[in-house]
Amino acid sequence: MDEQEFMRGRVYGADHDDAGPRPDHTYAQLVGGPLDGLLLDITDRPGRPGRAPGEPVALVTEIGRYGPGGRSLYAPRPHDGTRYDWHGDTP
Repeated sequence: MDEQEFMRGRVYGADHDDAGPRPDHTYAQLVGGPLDGLLLDITDRPGRPGRAPGEPVALVTEIGRYGPGGRSLYAPRPHDGTRYDWHGDTP
């Protein structure tokens, strides 16, 4: 299993021992970029389905263009709060 396969269905920022989604939470799928396939917990964020669009997020990652400490930028798709598209990396 390669790294991308391993990461699919895992929750961004979750402990490796508890990286699966929880039934009482709402998630958006990260699409594209280094975090492609991970789930972002949006339970307490604007942008949950049926609510106003969410805000873009800068997620810390070690596997982006800028290595450890860099961030990958994701923004919700218009009219689809269940997917956040990658918009590049930043230091």
